[in-house]
Amino acid sequence: MHRPVDLRSDTVTVPTPEMRRAMANAEVGDDVYGEDPTINRLQERAAELLGKEAALFVPSGTMGNEIAIKVHTRPGDEVLIDEDCHIVKWELGAAAFISNVQLHTLPNRRGIVPVEEYARRIHPGDDHVPPTRLLCLENTHNAAGGVVLPLEYMREVWRLAQHHGVAVHLDGARIFNAAVALGIPARELASCADSVMFCLSKGLACPVGSMLCGSRAFIEEARRVRKILGGAMRQAGILAAAGLVALDTMIDRLAQDHARARRLAEAVANMPGFSVDMETVQTNMVYVQTEQPARRIVQQLETLGVLCLDVFPHTIRLVTHKDVNDEDVTRAIDAFSKVAG
Repeated sequence: MHRPVDLRSDTVTVPTPEMRRAMANAEVGDDVYGEDPTINRLQERAAELLGKEAALFVPSGTMGNEIAIKVHTRPGDEVLIDEDCHIVKWELGAAAFISNVQLHTLPNRRGIVPVEEYARRIHPGDDHVPPTRLLCLENTHNAAGGVVLPLEYMREVWRLAQHHGVAVHLDGARIFNAAVALGIPARELASCADSVMFCLSKGLACPVGSMLCGSRAFIEEARRVRKILGGAMRQAGILAAAGLVALDTMIDRLAQDHARARRLAEAVANMPGFSVDMETVQTNMVYVQTEQPARRIVQQLETLGVLCLDVFPHTIRLVTHKDVNDEDVTRAIDAFSKVAG
């Protein structure tokens, strides 16, 4: 009996044997007092990789994003953000609930809002209009199909924001996928933002956790907000140990996930009843457009041992990761061929 081919998300990855050994043997302390040596090493390593002064371990990417918004803004401020990003679509309105800010959402094409549009929308604030205090980007961009925001585009946005005194936060949940796809260090992308969040529990395969990186002053305040939100943990070095292994061993292998996603996309795109915009297949995601209702296709695929998500009425999302090998991709292609038409 084959195990299911799970393409629902890269969050379904399980820790590697090396991670499990590191977790079992982790040196721990009380992180609320700053005394967990493994947490401290992970935070130093994350900051170094992204070229920032400091970093903070948080339970989830959503918490990391929302802490950043809270630290960068005051109640009543405006945040410029594309209408399809994770902060808008999948964080339950947390920016309004926690930070009391106004999200000014903008249309985009594959995650990109024209720089001129940002320039037109930035406002210093007056008696009628809230001040623009923060601009948020997402790279890679989930809802756009896992596409990569080009480095030069990010630099242009960064220069504009600096000119107007507006902070930039990067939702870099999958920043290492973006960096691998571009063939550059992640710190080059991170240099275009005041703060960056990245996930350990997606393609890097850790069981729990994300990192929030920025200046020392930013992280000092972020630590306070994390405590307010209930995100401070005690002997969390057990979790951080997996993160250290991931940062040393799991980044370069993301290229394998990208290659498998491309192979899967090319096969499905040629089947009747399905279409794929191949220009969006840049990392580890494939968005398949379906003629039949996507929910029906997902249910049929599940009976064939393939798990995936219907993210829109006629769109299925497939995500490759370290627990999907070449044989699994072949099985997924065979399953799609059986429900095609």
